[in-house]
Amino acid sequence: MIRRPVAWVVAVVLFAEAFGLAALNWFLGVVVDRQDMSLAGLDPHMMSVSSKIGGIVFGLYFALCGLVALLVALRDRPPAGLGRVLLISAAVVHGLLGAFTVGLVGWTAFLFMVLVLALIVLLLMTYDRPAEPADAAPEGGKGGDGSPVTSPPAPTTPRCPRPVRPTVGAGAAG
Repeated sequence: MIRRPVAWVVAVVLFAEAFGLAALNWFLGVVVDRQDMSLAGLDPHMMSVSSKIGGIVFGLYFALCGLVALLVALRDRPPAGLGRVLLISAAVVHGLLGAFTVGLVGWTAFLFMVLVLALIVLLLMTYDRPAEPADAAPEGGKGGDGSPVTSPPAPTTPRCPRPVRPTVGAGAAG
């Protein structure tokens, strides 16, 4: 099937993206620190440190998302709980980054972000199992105890009696 290869590809891409994003922000922090640049009077050292910290935080976030995808690939089971939330948030982040990069960096970066977004969504959708029909019989047409499988009785609703309304003045002598 396509599920495991997609999970492997998503894991590799997210790990590479985590390393690349952390390295890029670290490099930008070093450049700001060595050039002693200032933006609107901000402290250059603080800008350098915040760029490095931001790179590390986002790198760890994408590495954690890559770890979730790696576990999905190894176990061949859908992500659940926090792992599913992390992958959904990574898809949202890639959608937002794609929208920003098209104007700032160009169409190539936008296409990369959309490709990663599509891979994450494909990973989430391929592990989404459809519900089994209620009348589907297990193998052999027998139930778990060996008896033939029969459909459950149709649900019924209790019939409420109609309220009796008293008649006023109809045929009463008075």
